[in-house]
Amino acid sequence: MEDKRTPFPILANLFIMMVLEIAIWGAWQVKIFPYMGMLNFEGWQQSLAGSMFAIAAVVGIFFSNQFADRNFAAEKFLAFSHMIGGIALLGTAYFQDFWPFFGCFLLYGLFYVPTISVTNSLAFANLKNPSHEFGWVRMGGTIGWIIVSWPFIFILSKDATVDQVRWIFVVAAIISFALAAFSLTLPHTPPRRDAVGLDRFAWLKAFRLLKHPFIAILFFVTLIDATIHNGYFVLVDDFLSKQVKLPANWTMAITTIGQVAEILTMLVLGFVLTKLGWKWTMILGILGHAARFGVFALFGTADYQMLIILVQVLHGICYAFFFATLYIFVEEVFPKDIRTSAQGMFNLLILGVGLVIASFGFIYLKSLLTTGEGEDAVVDYFKLFLVPTGLAVLGMVLLLLFFQPPSARPKATQED
Repeated sequence: MEDKRTPFPILANLFIMMVLEIAIWGAWQVKIFPYMGMLNFEGWQQSLAGSMFAIAAVVGIFFSNQFADRNFAAEKFLAFSHMIGGIALLGTAYFQDFWPFFGCFLLYGLFYVPTISVTNSLAFANLKNPSHEFGWVRMGGTIGWIIVSWPFIFILSKDATVDQVRWIFVVAAIISFALAAFSLTLPHTPPRRDAVGLDRFAWLKAFRLLKHPFIAILFFVTLIDATIHNGYFVLVDDFLSKQVKLPANWTMAITTIGQVAEILTMLVLGFVLTKLGWKWTMILGILGHAARFGVFALFGTADYQMLIILVQVLHGICYAFFFATLYIFVEEVFPKDIRTSAQGMFNLLILGVGLVIASFGFIYLKSLLTTGEGEDAVVDYFKLFLVPTGLAVLGMVLLLLFFQPPSARPKATQED
């Protein structure tokens, strides 16, 4: 009888690949907006740089799926991309004028974002039982985000300077170079030149799905959720350090409470889906956003530091109960021939449109609610955080009233 388990050395290699892949991203994500503020970039410049992933994601839809998959062995593509990405990150770290900074950051994104899809593809190609093993492998990415955040307690001081904060990109570059080398030890995964089933116009096919009311509602609510999810990363570091008065070298580590909670929440997601079904599980996910931003609005002062720290745990509910549930929903409910298109459509919202709206919208809103300049600037975080709180409530109401999926809960757990 054929062994359906992937050999442990391959599993371990794929796990380490995911640790390094997401650690590159986690190294700079939380601190990039405060860093750009320290460089005195204007609001629109910060918003443009913050939208880099969206630009790269759109390019990546075509490049990684239509070109990279068909012309390069996956492990060699990863090695080359992360080598170039690491060089670009070093440029990002040391350029302090906007356009050279943005040029290097965009170059990094154009090479990095496609690797997110390629690492997934490489893992699926080398796992014997993907449905049972991929979750364990992908958990490495969450662990990578957590691990990379903690050294900054020692790299930064409690009042971090520009020279210290630029290390977010230097550390990301070091990990990128490490992954470039490590990629050459991964299982050989040849190009998919025979992949005739790949749809060159998947995005057009995906948008035709919006004629179904339940997909249209889910599409709009996902846009709302993606906007407030990305808005969290736009606003959280300045809020924690300047408003709640937490040491700047601890803010990245504090936000990883959410990633730890994400791992734990993922472990109970199957049980929750069984008991509550699609609609109520997603409602709980958006409720997590409403509760977190509501606490930020009402208790966002140094007097409630411990409460603000503890409420980070809601990130796990926000991610697992909405985004992870969304991906599972597409795989289980959508017809097989359109699943790839649908996943691409929703990913475009999460990594693309929602990110752009958050980067431009929340930066602009923050500027409107700021009085004073420089060290004397004061942000009205109560009003600022009421906006994502209200958007989350709107998303909950839309799901409650109008989301009528064709099946109530995962098929394997439906009652006869």
